[in-house]
Amino acid sequence: MLADAKKAGWSDDSHSLDAGGSGAMAYAQAVGVYLACAVSRLADYGCSLATWRPKDNAMRSGMPKQAVQMSWDYAEGSPLAKSSSGFGGCISVVANVLETALNCVSPGVATQSSAASSDALDGGPSSVVVSTDPPYFANIGYADLSDFFYVWLRRSLRSVFPDLFATLAVPKEEELVASPYRHGGKEAAEAFFLDGMGSAIANLVKRSHPAYPVTIYYAYKQAETDDESGTHSTGWETFLQAVLQAGFAITGTWPMRTEGDNRQVGVGNNALASSIVLVCRQRAADAPAISRRQFIRELNAVLPAALLDMTSDGVNSPVAPVDLSQAIIGPGMAIFSQYAAVLEADGTPMSVRTALQLINRFLSEDDFDHDTQFCLHWFEGQGWAVGKFGDADVLARAKGTSVGSLQDSGVVESGAGKLRLLRWAELPKDWSPETDTRTPIWEALHHLIRALNQDGESAAGALLARMPARAEPMRALAYRLYTLCERKGWAEEARAYNELVGAWSSIEQAAADAGIVGSQARLDI
Repeated sequence: MLADAKKAGWSDDSHSLDAGGSGAMAYAQAVGVYLACAVSRLADYGCSLATWRPKDNAMRSGMPKQAVQMSWDYAEGSPLAKSSSGFGGCISVVANVLETALNCVSPGVATQSSAASSDALDGGPSSVVVSTDPPYFANIGYADLSDFFYVWLRRSLRSVFPDLFATLAVPKEEELVASPYRHGGKEAAEAFFLDGMGSAIANLVKRSHPAYPVTIYYAYKQAETDDESGTHSTGWETFLQAVLQAGFAITGTWPMRTEGDNRQVGVGNNALASSIVLVCRQRAADAPAISRRQFIRELNAVLPAALLDMTSDGVNSPVAPVDLSQAIIGPGMAIFSQYAAVLEADGTPMSVRTALQLINRFLSEDDFDHDTQFCLHWFEGQGWAVGKFGDADVLARAKGTSVGSLQDSGVVESGAGKLRLLRWAELPKDWSPETDTRTPIWEALHHLIRALNQDGESAAGALLARMPARAEPMRALAYRLYTLCERKGWAEEARAYNELVGAWSSIEQAAADAGIVGSQARLDI
C-alpha cells in the first residue's frame, strides 16, 4: 500500500495516521485499519459462538446481541467462501461503509476521553450541540465484550495506534456501568454509576449550547414491579436522578424505532424495539416548588392526552406496547423536572422513584364497560387459571355486573363452584358482532386476536370492518393487557397483544378494503 501510494503521487512523508499524517504512510496505515476491521468481522463469524439463522438460510454472527452467550450448536463457515462468513464478504461490508456512510464532504474528528472530565469537549467551540447514548446502568458491559475484538485488533494495529492499544486488554475500571463485581457490591455499583453519570451530565450542561436541546437516547426497560409500591426501575431512577441533579429539565420525549426485526432475542422475551430520546434543556434557576397534590393534578391533565398521542395512528407509527412504559416517562418527567422540587406532605422533596410510580399508574387506569372491567381485574389476579365462583361473584358485583351476565357475554365458563376466562382460541369462529346483543370490549378484542392468529390480517380487518366503533377501546385494552402481562412476567400472553398492535395499521387497511370508510375504523384524535 505504501509503494502504491507513492506511485500514485501521494507525498512521501513519514507522518503516521495517529499523528495526523496525510501522506503515503498515513494512507497505507488507513488501509490497514480497514482490513483490521474486516478481520474483526471475520472473527465474529468464525468463532464457535456463531449459529445458524434458518429464516434466511445463513449464518448468524457470534454476537447477535450485546452478550457472549452460550451456543449449544454452532455453525461453521468457510473464510474463503463468498458469503457473510468469508473474508471477501467481510471486506465488502467494510468497503460499502466507506463508500456510503463515510463519504463526507467535510472532515470529521473522533477522540476518546471521559465524558465526565471537564476537558472532554475541549478542542471545539465553547458551546456544542450534544446528542448522546449513555450507558444503561448495569445492562451491558461493553468493555468486557470489547476484549473479544481487542485482542485481534491489537495484533494488527498496535504499531499504528500505540496509545489506544497500550494495554493487554480493554481498560474497564472507568467504564460507567453499575457492575457489582467491579465495585464490591450492588449499592457501591449504584453509587458509582450515579456519581459518574452526574459528573458527565453536569459537564454536558456546562458545555451545551443554550439555543439547542441536549438529546439523550435511553433504551432501558422498566422491569421492576413491587405489588405494594408499584412499578419503577433502578436503572431509570438512577439515570434520571443524575440528569435532574445536574440541572436539566426534560422537555419532551421522542420514541424512535432503532431496532430491526431480525435481531435475536431470548425465547419468550419481549425486547424493546425503540430508543426513548429524552429532550433536555437547562432548568430555570428560579424554578418554583410545588406540592404533591399539584403534581398529581398536572399529571391528570397531561398524561391521558399524551397516551392517546403515543398509541393512536397519526403521521408516525404508534408506540408499540413493549415500549409504552418507557415512552410515558417523558411527558411525566417533563412535569416533575421543570420544578425545583415536588414537596411531599411533610415538606420533604419527592424522590424520582415516587414520581416514576405515580407516572406508571396511568398505564393501569381503565375506563371500559363493566364486563371488561371484571375480565381485566380477574385476569390480573388469576390469568387464564380456574378460580372460585364466590370470588368471581364478589368481583362481578363490585364491577357492576354479574356472573350470569358474563356467561351471556361469552367471556367466561362457570360451573361446579369454579370460573375461568375463555382464551381467544376457545372463542367460536362463527361469532357475529352484528347479532351479539352483549359484546364487551374484552370479547371483541379477543375475537380480533383469534381472527389475526388463525386467519391472518385480512380476516382480522374484515372483522374490524363489522365493528368500527369498538376500534379505539380495543386497541387501548390491548395496550393495557400487554403492560399487565409484561409486569407479571407472562411473555407468551403478552406476545398476542403486542402482535395485534404491531399489525394494527395493516388490519385497518384491510378493514378499509373490506368496504368501510377509513375514518370509521381509524382512531382519530
